[in-house]
Amino acid sequence: MMTISDYASLLVDVGEYSERDDIAHLFPRFLGLAEAKMNRVLRVGEMETTAVVSLVEGDGPLPDDFLEARMVTVANGRGLSSWSLQELNRRFRNYGGVPAGYAIVGSTIKARPSTTGNVVLDYYAKIPLLTPQNPTNWLLDKAPDAYLYALVEEVGIWSKNVDLVTSARGLKEAALYGLTLQDEGARWGNGQVVIGGPTP
Repeated sequence: MMTISDYASLLVDVGEYSERDDIAHLFPRFLGLAEAKMNRVLRVGEMETTAVVSLVEGDGPLPDDFLEARMVTVANGRGLSSWSLQELNRRFRNYGGVPAGYAIVGSTIKARPSTTGNVVLDYYAKIPLLTPQNPTNWLLDKAPDAYLYALVEEVGIWSKNVDLVTSARGLKEAALYGLTLQDEGARWGNGQVVIGGPTP
């Protein structure tokens, strides 16, 4: 069997695995659903990126592909604390000055005390969409099985095939779990444990 290398080969394999030769016209829908589900659970290094967000009176728009903040820093490199909107407002009210904390509200980042300027946002980005015009991405390159089983699951849901859904979902979850373990090993496999606090 040939390797799943791009949008077209993924479509072929999904049809074969699900034993459906009538899904090509629905493939973009299945892809959208599968990618939305994976975006909700997957957080690995390949998803991390950085953007500069321009604030106006403390508020700025999040990037379109934003999923979750990793770190927010101001111009001097100092990191901001993450707070709920209620706590952020309680602590800083309408004060102006250099931001010390932030909250995410919808598609907006709110930094307080409020200022007009830039913050640097390190964040998890959505998986780049697979399309005929963008036929591959990092996830298909690294874990084609995750894509394959995620899409077979969507075909099973659409065709009301419970057995197909159950088997594909289990294989998809195993593939995503393996990808997460691999990522953790790459990041922390040789890490040192540091215990804070005074030493005796």
